[in-house]
Amino acid sequence: MKITRREEFSAAHRLFNPGYSDEKNEALYGPCANPNYHGHNYVVEVTLRGPVDPDTGMTFNLADLKETMRREVIDKVDHKNLNLECREFASLNPSVENMARVIWNRLDGAFGAARLASIRVWETPKTYAEYSGSG
Repeated sequence: MKITRREEFSAAHRLFNPGYSDEKNEALYGPCANPNYHGHNYVVEVTLRGPVDPDTGMTFNLADLKETMRREVIDKVDHKNLNLECREFASLNPSVENMARVIWNRLDGAFGAARLASIRVWETPKTYAEYSGSG
């Protein structure tokens, strides 16, 4: 069985490689390389996989999933500048792909018998990255 919880947060970031010139960063990342940053209203989906407990009828308690997502992810990124305020992005480009991996690493192993199946981060209504672990 798979279950998914969706949460939202707003954050600013800048995509750039400090080893590249300003011109090369702008050519590669376009407006996302703006030195003054830019923001998105992100959506993050956490999907768990596991057996359905015959006593509860649940794979994992969704209220507990909500609380874990809030504590480990949303509270740490909501209304933040990812480049400046989130330790993982001090030296890691905060692309939507890297965000999905960072969120996976924050949540991996937190759900008892249920396991992470995937993390999906929507940067825009048309663009998302999905991560299903290193394997």
